[in-house]
Amino acid sequence: MTAPFLGTGWRYPVRVGPAGGLVLTTGPDEIAQSIWLVLATAPGERAMRPTFGCGIHQLVFSPNNPVARGDVGHHVREALTRWEPRIDVLDVQVTDGPGGPSTLLVRVDYRIRATNSFGNLVYPFFVNEQQGA
Repeated sequence: MTAPFLGTGWRYPVRVGPAGGLVLTTGPDEIAQSIWLVLATAPGERAMRPTFGCGIHQLVFSPNNPVARGDVGHHVREALTRWEPRIDVLDVQVTDGPGGPSTLLVRVDYRIRATNSFGNLVYPFFVNEQQGA
């Protein structure tokens, strides 16, 4: 079921479809891709929207400890609250990933306001712990 009232946007990553036009996405899939885009963009990365994005990228060289995981969760919740008004962020959990201490898994549980349906997304975040620090 598509829900065009939720919005339509370019599929991420941007690509050309078989007919030569851009591939679009709509409904809950478009919202999930929008969440991913917010988390994958560092503030200052977009020239025309310098404040757009999520501040987790400044934590790339942080040690993988409870404080850093709390900071990641805070930045994710803050960015999604600001940049994705179609959802309510219900929970953000940051756990160690299968890649060892350099991988964090950020699980976002959310509710789509227009349909009252629930979704979740797991975003991998890679930290590069400083050796000897």
